[in-house]
Amino acid sequence: MSLSPTTATAVRPSTCPPPPADDLIRRDRARLWHPYASTTAPGPLQAVTDAEGVRLTLTDEAGVSRRVIDGMSSWWCMIHGYRHPVLDAAVHEQAARFTHVMFGGLTHAPAVQLAESLADLAPGDLDRVFLADSGSVTVEVALKMARQYQISRTQAVGGRLTRTRFAALEGGYHGDTLGAMSVCDPVTGMHAAFADSLPRELFLPRPPRLGAAPEAVAVWADRVRTVLHDHRDVLAGVICEPVLQGAGGMWSYDPEALRVLREVTHAYDLVLVVDEIATGFGRTGPLFASEGAGIVPDVLCVGKAMTGGYLTQAAVLTSDRFARAVSAGPQRALMHGPTFMANPLASAVALASLELIRAGAWRAQVPRIEQRLAAGLAHLTDSPIVTDVRVLGATAAVELDHPVDPWIAARAALDAGVWLRPFGRLVYTMPPYIVTDDDIATITAAIAAVVHAEEAR
Repeated sequence: MSLSPTTATAVRPSTCPPPPADDLIRRDRARLWHPYASTTAPGPLQAVTDAEGVRLTLTDEAGVSRRVIDGMSSWWCMIHGYRHPVLDAAVHEQAARFTHVMFGGLTHAPAVQLAESLADLAPGDLDRVFLADSGSVTVEVALKMARQYQISRTQAVGGRLTRTRFAALEGGYHGDTLGAMSVCDPVTGMHAAFADSLPRELFLPRPPRLGAAPEAVAVWADRVRTVLHDHRDVLAGVICEPVLQGAGGMWSYDPEALRVLREVTHAYDLVLVVDEIATGFGRTGPLFASEGAGIVPDVLCVGKAMTGGYLTQAAVLTSDRFARAVSAGPQRALMHGPTFMANPLASAVALASLELIRAGAWRAQVPRIEQRLAAGLAHLTDSPIVTDVRVLGATAAVELDHPVDPWIAARAALDAGVWLRPFGRLVYTMPPYIVTDDDIATITAAIAAVVHAEEAR
């Protein structure tokens, strides 16, 4: 029998204890498919039974429980930590009103206030906001915006549309949906199996590393200017991760490269899309990495930390001028509409997360994390298997001369009291901003433990 609104009673959270970890993992293996994982040869699995602050309580298949530091911020999004009282309150307060409504023809306070807050924080004139479901979706939307901008521009002069392709940086990563995959590195990325299904885009050389000689940056800039000049009539835009490439290799590069891309895209009326899904909201030092480089893109993608990791939501920001140009095209609208766009719960908690960012504690936290990570990892350059140690803001990556065994690495890190998720040749961390100096010391010791485990292999 269904309950009417007048007879329904509030559902209280279950007080039953969670199932034993071994049973939970067994049931998981029977039904779930994990990211970048095999169902026939799955690796070790940990059950999360609690999370608070920067710590996770994990239990393995043998029933061994550990309380460890989350050195990954749950893939870089839990910048304020777990169970933050301000974010918890935002979710509960909005849930007591309504949890979701469609955004076609309707609006609500959390979405409007969030858009206002994002526009206020964003660099330059990026004051028009499209709220999307995830980082990959923002990239899809941004690519559509660029295409529609060029369609509108071509229509205005009565020409024939030729600007349909995109240029991206080698080593870049922008998501796992088809459009986003097309601008990920086709050689070193994760999507080679889909190459024949993707548009063939143009790839610019990876910029010189942060701290490279000015001469190296100048050589790179000359190459990029030449390539973009030669392809100016077929390109709709350029997309890049500013200053720090994330899942494509944790590569930090000279901000001058970003300024060159802005200069050339301006010159040829190409749309510059900056993907700050990983770098936004203070991760590299400034609030936005592009702002730290002194440029304002045409389109800005943000996500991950925007909600403090509580719910999936992301945003695409552009100027009202750019939005008007898109809207003047033959479609008369931006051709995208996610079902869960501007979800009220996600919008409410994102607004609360931005208020914490606006309070500014991260401005002292991120430089402190950078200093401590650099000091704690410097000695690893002496390892015969370490080829590089890179630290920028609240990020650090240790690159080895061979691929890391993910299970050996995870076990070594857990034994040292930290959850890490290495990939490729990298052992890296992007901790929550609230980590203490002692937490950072534990994280750097865990990374060293992984390196030593790899030395012993």
